[in-house]
Order: sequence, then C-alpha cells, then structure tokens
Amino acid sequence: MRAYVTGGTGFLGSNIVKVFAERHRATVHCPIHTFVPDNPQGYTTEPLDLLEADAVLASVAQFDPDVIVHSMILNDLAGIYAQRDLAWRSYVDATLTLAEAANRAGAKLILVSTDWVFDGTQSGADEHTPPNPVNYYGVLKALSEQAALLRADRAAVARVSAVNGVHWARDEMPRGQDPGFGYFVTTVLDAVSQGEPFGVWEGDDINMTATPSLASECAEVMWLMASDGDADGIFHCCGAEPAGRMELAQMACEVFGHDPSLLRSVPPDPEMMALLGGARVPYDTTMRTPRTTEILGYEPLGNRELLERFKQEMDAGDLVPAGLGG
Repeated sequence: MRAYVTGGTGFLGSNIVKVFAERHRATVHCPIHTFVPDNPQGYTTEPLDLLEADAVLASVAQFDPDVIVHSMILNDLAGIYAQRDLAWRSYVDATLTLAEAANRAGAKLILVSTDWVFDGTQSGADEHTPPNPVNYYGVLKALSEQAALLRADRAAVARVSAVNGVHWARDEMPRGQDPGFGYFVTTVLDAVSQGEPFGVWEGDDINMTATPSLASECAEVMWLMASDGDADGIFHCCGAEPAGRMELAQMACEVFGHDPSLLRSVPPDPEMMALLGGARVPYDTTMRTPRTTEILGYEPLGNRELLERFKQEMDAGDLVPAGLGG
C-alpha cells in the first residue's frame, strides 16, 4: 500500500507513519511544513504548504497513493480564534484540496477528527450521534468531516479521543496539560517520575471526561480502515472505557510504578483559560465504537491495558504487537 500522510511528524501522525511503514510495510510519504525531522526512518518527506492547492495536487499526483491519511491540524485552540481565516483554510480548505487530490489519484481519503465535535452533553456518543460542537475547533473539524465525506469519492473519518502514547518524531511533547486530554498522561508522568507533585486540573469549564486511547492503536484502526475497501463513513478510534482526569492520572501512576499520592486536584490554570477568550470546552466527550467494531472487527482495549501498552512502547522504544481484535 502507498500511503500519503499529512502531519506525519506530529504526535498522532508519527504513530500513523510508524504503524503503516514498520508494522505493515506500506510505502509512506509525508509532506512537511514547520518541523523537519533530522533523519526520517522508513518514510520519505518533502516540504509542502497544504494551503497551496496546486502544489498539493501535484505532490499527491506524483506519489500516486492508495490512501491519503490527513492528520495535520493547526494545533492551537487560542490561535485558531486569533486567526480564524487561517484556521478555516488550514482545516476546511485543506481537506477539500486533499479530497480532490484523492479523487484524481483514485485513492481513499481518511480524515483524522476528534471527540470535540460533540458538545460535552452527548455522553457515550457513537458513530451515528450528530455532532454539535461548542467551539471553533469543533466546528472546523465537523465541517472538515463533511468536506471529506461529501467531496471525496471514497472517504472515511477517524475520530480520536484523549490520545496518549509515544511521539516517535520528537523527544518532547509540544505542550503540557491543557483543557483537553491530549498529552495528559505524558504530562503527569513527566512530573511524578521525578518525585514531583502534579496538579490535575478539575473544573466545570474543561474536558473532564473522555474515552482514552493509545496513538499506536488509533493508527492500527486507521490501517484497518485503509485496508478495507468498503470501510467508508465515520469510525471511532478510542478505547473501551470512559475516564475522568484524576482517575486516568491515578491509573497511569499505578501502571508506570509511580506514587499516586503525588497527585493533587487543582483548578485549571487561569492564565491558560484566559487565552481561550471565553471559548467553551466540552465537559464529557466519551465515545463508543459499535459501528467500528461491526465493520472492522475492532475490539477496543480497556484503559489499564492501553496504559500497559504505552509503558511497553516507552520501555522498548518501539511498537509492540497490535492489541486489536481485528
């Protein structure tokens, strides 16, 4: 399989690249823009701005992929409010361009999306639950989903949730604790592994409950989506169990052998929250996977097993065998 992966040097993207290229021996190509890896292993790269439509169409045509996995995002909630036009072009317009590129190449388009397309009151949302985003990021992702599904001849959406795991392209995560769940476990572990106390944010105005996932497992689900010619539409790439922030932090301490008594419940950082400019954050973004399980044979893993696999990857410095039922 030939896979064209945007955002391949990002956190989730680096897992998509590694799973596709190393575990499944796909030929992987990544357009890169801001971060250039020193020595990419198992994939090729080229400098490319996804906002330059003609250049994107030419790049995809030259590589001639079987699948395009679009994981690139403008990863800054405050920033997308400050630069709304840039955000629109980076999400919606870029997806439309890649849909056209996929059509010309006869490729499937897989768009990576988010549990933040839901409003925080739709607990246990499944693949058929209508989105109802409460902030601009969620709106952009929901519209990008529609752009992919309506414009591409063959399209699938991979919604991810509370993603944790190893960043295979960088030594450090790009940010710390925030109102969502991204990078949350790593942020906890960075502190408690040094014997330092860690304040777990808890409050009504942040994402308090989600369905944790492991980045490499999300990537494995996307491989199943790419490999199945009939796997179109919406899929949920997440674990089997919901968790609150403190619950997940405590379990991570237990699995990684650290002292959970170092954890403290604290309110969200007011300076960080002020940067959001009043943007709402969904409280409960838990998801379920009935359609994903039915079509792909995917049996999501429980939170303890996901964390154990995360630890195995960290200890080994490499992927461990896939833990999916498919």
